[in-house]
Amino acid sequence: MILSQRPLRLGTRGSPLALAQARMTARALCATHGWPDSAVEVVTVLTSGDRIQDRALADIGGKALWTKELDRALVDGTIDFAVHSMKDVETLRPDIFRIAAMLPRADVRDKLVGADSFDALPANPVVGTSSPRRAAQVMRLRPDATITLFRGNVATRLAKLASGEVHATLLAAAGLDRLGQGDVGVLVPVDRMLPAPSQGAVGIETLADNAPVLEALAAIGHADTFDAVMAERNVLMALGGTCHSPIAALALIEGDQIYLRAEIISPDGQETVREEARIARHDTHAAQALGHALLDRASPALRSLFEG
Repeated sequence: MILSQRPLRLGTRGSPLALAQARMTARALCATHGWPDSAVEVVTVLTSGDRIQDRALADIGGKALWTKELDRALVDGTIDFAVHSMKDVETLRPDIFRIAAMLPRADVRDKLVGADSFDALPANPVVGTSSPRRAAQVMRLRPDATITLFRGNVATRLAKLASGEVHATLLAAAGLDRLGQGDVGVLVPVDRMLPAPSQGAVGIETLADNAPVLEALAAIGHADTFDAVMAERNVLMALGGTCHSPIAALALIEGDQIYLRAEIISPDGQETVREEARIARHDTHAAQALGHALLDRASPALRSLFEG
């Protein structure tokens, strides 16, 4: 059934990838509930993260730059629910919001764009990325590399690469696939570059007391994706990391269990601490324990990235 006489308003960032993910969500809702396409209206909200492109996220407010304007729109009733790339959502969210559903997860891997492999890059390569996790992993693989800040949407980053600003960059396979650019770049196996927590997952958030919308969204939720991503987010919660902190994590569903891997890396790539465990679904304490184990084994210098 349609919840009201007006369309449901779906809030999203205005980037091509965000809009593609919003349209995926709208289609899933309409198909599941038998609604006409007009039952969901996409509302574009300009976020600070999209507006400020010349500085690292960690220097200007962190992941909240992707969510705070959408949060405000939810609270003031401009939108009924919002769609996020889950890796852009802060680990701790205000209690008034609830992640109601996640769509089936896409490819979690990164793609190297500009070279066929890390070994194929020239000596002293320049690699563009805004991700501390990717930067640290690149330095681990190629200690001779120089990392340069690369912000902007996929098209902007590919244009910078094409203009010769860098030798290579890294992009999420899921984003390229959703933009119809799955032929761009070379997949990097997860045993070489473990992905960011929540990479490839699209989350849908609404107000925690909006029961009709929560019920409508639950119908399109993918339980395996939700459980895996929440396990990864619990690792993040235990680490207390910031946007400066190189963290990677991946949870795989194995029946009633989750195979959880995570690592923290020094920015220069010289120190990596890894942990893995098989835990029960919904066991938040076990997932957080894995994060604590990483810190326990880290050097004081690496541990300091996660303090304060």
